[in-house]
Amino acid sequence: MLQNTAINTVEQLTEILDSVPTAVMVVDRDGRMVLVNIQAEQLFGYHRSELLGEQVDMLLPERFRPGHPDLREGYLQRPSARPMGAGRDLYGRRKNGVEIPLEIGLNPLPTEQGTFVVSVIVDISERKRLEARFRATVESAPVAMVMIDQEGRIQLVNAELERLFDYPSAALLGQPIEVLIPERYRGAHPGLRHGFFATPEARRMGAGRDLAGRRRDGSEFPVEIGLNPVATEGGTWVLAAIVDLTERQRAANAALQRTNEALERSNIELQRFAYVASHDLQTPLRNVASFVELLSTTYADRLGPQGQDWIRRVVLSVKQLQVLIRDLLAYARVDSQAHPFQPIAGAELFDAARALLENALQEAGAELTRGELPRVTGDRSQLVQLLINLIGNSIKYRGSAAPQIRVSAQRQGDDWCFAVADNGIGIEARHQTRIFEIFERLHGQGEYPGSGIGLAVCRRVVHRHGGRIWVESTPGQGSTFYFTIPEPGGADR
Repeated sequence: MLQNTAINTVEQLTEILDSVPTAVMVVDRDGRMVLVNIQAEQLFGYHRSELLGEQVDMLLPERFRPGHPDLREGYLQRPSARPMGAGRDLYGRRKNGVEIPLEIGLNPLPTEQGTFVVSVIVDISERKRLEARFRATVESAPVAMVMIDQEGRIQLVNAELERLFDYPSAALLGQPIEVLIPERYRGAHPGLRHGFFATPEARRMGAGRDLAGRRRDGSEFPVEIGLNPVATEGGTWVLAAIVDLTERQRAANAALQRTNEALERSNIELQRFAYVASHDLQTPLRNVASFVELLSTTYADRLGPQGQDWIRRVVLSVKQLQVLIRDLLAYARVDSQAHPFQPIAGAELFDAARALLENALQEAGAELTRGELPRVTGDRSQLVQLLINLIGNSIKYRGSAAPQIRVSAQRQGDDWCFAVADNGIGIEARHQTRIFEIFERLHGQGEYPGSGIGLAVCRRVVHRHGGRIWVESTPGQGSTFYFTIPEPGGADR
């Protein structure tokens, strides 16, 4: 019988697992299923009485069964919590013979009877459909598209790219992207590629430089390239949209404008895809949170201290994921839900941000003041969010003294330069650039919670308004964040 200190019976453990919204099964060292939950029954179409005591190989397509015992034994020799079959497509087989794509997480469970394996199984059929839709979108795009991994190797091309470079896809897949670049540029390209992966964001490649592509016959032609980072199971990849500028240069400004608009539409569609994918993660995450809370309230007296601690950790992780998804959506909305620019008083932006931060300011005992702020032209909601993020950081990263925060602005040529100054903990000089990169954090969650996206959103908003953002800081003496808005005008008191 499977036992541990927190849960004393198989029946109790089964009852708990049945409350989990994901298929879960426990397998012994010989590959026999000793526990399965209701979701696993529903996923594979079996009653648990047909599964318990049977080899887990029965749930695999026949072509995978011969090699599975060796893979299982290899895992048991080095057991750890990890995904199964990294880099491979995994499939399960329902009772009716239908195959389904799966994602499986493995966790070792030491017991008095030896090490068991807990498998958490997710049906990714819908994700596969989304991937197929994404590939179909890329394939049907009116511009050439190529996707590369972090090593710079080509993973996906569309028909327009085959036509433009005169290569069949089979000759490109797996090849370094430099095969499509003139030889004189190939030496420097890996460094440029690594630079993009260090700070990935949707943008044009080689701003201010003339770019060229190289066809299979060696001929060159001018191109314009839009880069979009895409999150995949293998890490961040890059989807590049490539436009041949030959005809545009011949037709001058009119053709140039049309192609720019086509590339921009391609970028917007990709951003919408990322937004929808992130948005759809929220519903299952809320379900997980609800079921874990139900599990905690219903079975708290049966779980014991260790079980309750596990529940607490799951709840904390879910909350962190919810914050991360919320912030990712905010990052995607900078372009996908942008509003037209309009004139707006700086004092109005300040007052709106202050009102939304009122509770946080009171709880921290913070004093927030402003100087004369100008009227600028921009996206009101984004500029308010920009101030909220910067002022919120001053509240969060405060020192022992009550926060003193001041927002001011001054004219710098044709720009207005805003400053958000505080008396907080400060930032070391070596970190003052990287803090604007997405997911960059200088502190652990235990010290200062957050997702590492807030300042990346700030930078993206400022860039959309044609400005720049930076910080000047001394550790222990506070920080001043500056950003510019190109806008002539007078001060609004």
